[in-house]
Amino acid sequence: MSGTIVATVTPADVEAAADRLAGRVLRTPLLPFADAARDGERLLVKCENLQRVGAFKARGALNYLLQLPSDARAHGVATYSSGNHGAALAWAARQAGTAATIFVPEDIAAPKRAAIESWGGRVVVAGRTSADRRIACEREQQRDGFHIVPPFDDPWIVAGQGTCGLEILEDAGELARVLVPVGGGGLLSGIAVAIKSRRPDVEIVGVEPVGAASMKAALAAGRPVEIAVGETIADGLKPVQVGELTHAIAARLVSRIVTVEEAWIRAALRLLFERAKLVVEPSGAATLAAYLFAPELRPERAPPRRGATVAVLSGGNVDLARLPKLFEGAAPLP
Repeated sequence: MSGTIVATVTPADVEAAADRLAGRVLRTPLLPFADAARDGERLLVKCENLQRVGAFKARGALNYLLQLPSDARAHGVATYSSGNHGAALAWAARQAGTAATIFVPEDIAAPKRAAIESWGGRVVVAGRTSADRRIACEREQQRDGFHIVPPFDDPWIVAGQGTCGLEILEDAGELARVLVPVGGGGLLSGIAVAIKSRRPDVEIVGVEPVGAASMKAALAAGRPVEIAVGETIADGLKPVQVGELTHAIAARLVSRIVTVEEAWIRAALRLLFERAKLVVEPSGAATLAAYLFAPELRPERAPPRRGATVAVLSGGNVDLARLPKLFEGAAPLP
């Protein structure tokens, strides 16, 4: 399966993944966040920060390993990750009875490295970009023969992430818009498949940092393109290029991509800690930042139908020692 790009992921794939993962991953809560909602609007947050390993990545990693034949697992599995997918794969590998090697950036957040190691994953530090990690992983794979589990651009990964979208549909009631953070596009494309198949009127919005807008660049170019990633505190949203599969799905099903400033992310992060009492990492707070500040999402640009807006909080693996610095420079709330 790894390395094979197919045209799409079907709703049936996502539903099968949900059956496969039932009782193995958490059904995370969908909570009202009235403190951030505008007058007359209903804002809900999907708390994937409370998921196994502290991020939505548990869904895709376990869905992948549960389908991987035993002979493919025999020499272990590996991946390249800024942290959350690596921790998820280490956790899933333990469930599947195999070893995991995770190629991570030099500046990996300390809690993310600790999470990988706590689940028995072997950490290999490789450069600063997603391309650096991928190249190092592929080079070592030629020597050691482990099976590489892609972080986002794979049908099994995308289908697993899409189970988050099924839960949103089932729990939200009347739904107008879903805001999804975008790194490589696995969560965005999976949620889009799950939701648009049943509710084509719901708007799916991807959210990226201004300095790492790889999906926006891909949609503008009509294909995935490599970008020069700028500095951002949202370390989980920094792939230099989205996937072929995730781009193809987003091009069909995603309504728009919204970019967010660093000061907006900092403000949203602080609001989540102070008002909602939720531990959320900057990547996960990007969706709330878009809701609060992005001009494209202001009330005068109403969603296509009445209903709630859902902001997916994709992870909660934040370095608590860095919190004061993460809050510095936060924009004033609107």
